Amino acid sequence: MSGHSKWSQIKRTKGVLDQKKGLLFSKYSKKISIAVKEGGGGDPSANFKLKTIIDSAKAQGMPNDNVERAIKNALGTGAAAVKEVIYEGYGPFGTAFLVEAATDNSNRTFNNVRKIFSEHGGSVGAQGSVAWQFSTKGQILVERDRGDLSELELAAIDAGVDDVRESEEGLEVYTKPMDLQKIKEALIKAGAKIARAEIIQESSQGTDLTEEQKPKVDALFAELENDEDVIAVHTSANL
Repeated sequence: MSGHSKWSQIKRTKGVLDQKKGLLFSKYSKKISIAVKEGGGGDPSANFKLKTIIDSAKAQGMPNDNVERAIKNALGTGAAAVKEVIYEGYGPFGTAFLVEAATDNSNRTFNNVRKIFSEHGGSVGAQGSVAWQFSTKGQILVERDRGDLSELELAAIDAGVDDVRESEEGLEVYTKPMDLQKIKEALIKAGAKIARAEIIQESSQGTDLTEEQKPKVDALFAELENDEDVIAVHTSANL
């Protein structure tokens, strides 16, 4: 079990300048659109994927009006213009990447993604080339606000998690996707400070990197994340 450190992703997101907030909110709008169309409609109480995305969007400061507008647009006649596409690729040092995008122009998005891989010493792979090693999970990151996290770890286990891992930053809690919201609420009730809760794709083939190699792979990850059509990036790299 391994993959790109979501803690470093959080630090990067927290550092987003005000002028980049519009891009961040645009990505969340696309995520909402995909969740509405593929996850069972526009009611968050009946669509766990949509509920998870809305919670994340609001945690990043996305206004309620923007959220509601994204849901209405997804339910409207023009919603079919945006579709989800998945790209598989290889980064430096044998790392695997799974890139989720939401686009109204798949040719443009593919060309952009291919260019980013190429500029960072990687390449786009064929369908099925790396997807086999990724599995869908719920991930909850609990910030370390105390020295001993054993009480929160026990609360997570009692709530029915699949796995709990402790790190310097806090706890990484892994769940079945449909159990994410239930376990998140149990952790909050136990006093946990939730940094992020989302559905992820985790690689079973972790790629260990040296400290000298990590910046090159992280640069590829960051540039993929910054593409306007990309809504999520997953990698086998242990960063």
